Amino acid sequence: MSLRYALLALLSVEPMTGYDLYKQFESTVGHVWYAPDSQIYPELRKMDQDGLVEGEMVPWGPRGTKRRYHITDAGVVAFRTWMNDDLEYSRARDRPHLKAAYLEWATPTSAIRQLNSHIAHHTAELHQWEENIREIDSGESVLLNRRLEQTPEADRKRTTLFKRFAYEGLITQARQEIEWAQRGLRLIEELDS
Repeated sequence: MSLRYALLALLSVEPMTGYDLYKQFESTVGHVWYAPDSQIYPELRKMDQDGLVEGEMVPWGPRGTKRRYHITDAGVVAFRTWMNDDLEYSRARDRPHLKAAYLEWATPTSAIRQLNSHIAHHTAELHQWEENIREIDSGESVLLNRRLEQTPEADRKRTTLFKRFAYEGLITQARQEIEWAQRGLRLIEELDS
């Protein structure tokens, strides 16, 4: 259900088409909640039926049209209610750590390859999130700037610092995953020497 609220968060900035939402999702919210377009479009239709968003046809290209969505008052209330509800934690499904518990079944070469892949993945994410913080700090974050245009002056610092806070948490997690995988590589070396 978090997909719904991630979409409402994006639509609270400005009206967007499904395609615009998908692009924004990939570059912002997608860092914390992955969803392919095959999930985004059906969810938008459900949200429209539930009165949380409203779609309107807008010109697109020389002769086409597209549906652009905007958040409704009911959508704002639903989003604010969700934001004020306590977090519900779901049970983890963590493939890398599951596999790590049974690395004795893998060849050392395969285990090393998997841990190096884990390091590469989290290093790429780390660089992306550091770039997001750089954009926030320099005032270059396009979506944040759009949000700030609609935010009362007194709340702008708060909005900016909470965005930064979210990315700081992701950076901490990425660094921990990199360090963990590096310890795994040292363990393999120790066991195989």
